[in-house]
Amino acid sequence: MRTPAITIPTRPNSANGGSTGSGPGSGVGGGPRSGSGPRSGRTPRRPAAAAVTAACAAVVALVAGCGTDTTAGVVPEGWGTLKTSAVTVAHPPAFTPQSAGERSTYNAAAATLTKDGKNVGMITVQLDFTNADSVDEAAIGAEAGIALGSTLGKQRKVEVAGPEGRTEARRIDFEFTEKGSRIKGVIVAGLDSAKKSYAVRVDAAKGRLGDGDLTKIIDSITLT
Repeated sequence: MRTPAITIPTRPNSANGGSTGSGPGSGVGGGPRSGSGPRSGRTPRRPAAAAVTAACAAVVALVAGCGTDTTAGVVPEGWGTLKTSAVTVAHPPAFTPQSAGERSTYNAAAATLTKDGKNVGMITVQLDFTNADSVDEAAIGAEAGIALGSTLGKQRKVEVAGPEGRTEARRIDFEFTEKGSRIKGVIVAGLDSAKKSYAVRVDAAKGRLGDGDLTKIIDSITLT
């Protein structure tokens, strides 16, 4: 497996969506629109007890969050970490971190998963890989680094842990074929605490990294 690298030296043109042709405003950068239409008719008056119950449920939902809130920035037990000056991410124990001499010069940190002497998975962290003024621009730059011929999924808004709470980022899913193997890739891109671009990329041959571990990797991303 080749070392993934995002090598976009200049700011992507958000007007044309960079080299992928799909930037903000084309439907890739945002999720489905939410909201309901105008209400019709009268809203029935709730009994006081029902109103109290609904309020309590709302408080419980707020505390409980949406599943990943309680795991953001958490390193699972037994896992290792890739630490850089701006971003930290956890990796499963089966992944082996690369030294500065082993990894690509484009990567601030990297770890590989091997099987029978072959790389079947990789996690990389890249910092300041493109001049971006927004999370959307960082995501466009990350998309531009995905190899031509890849199957590109829809961008999704996600949040990562940071020194002042949760910070918005973008998740990009894609797949490609390399040497006869189908590879599943995910990039989480955004702006770090210094407002510079970062990208955490996970590539793995299908069947080599479970969805649960992938979720834990993404949830562990922390801006320092």
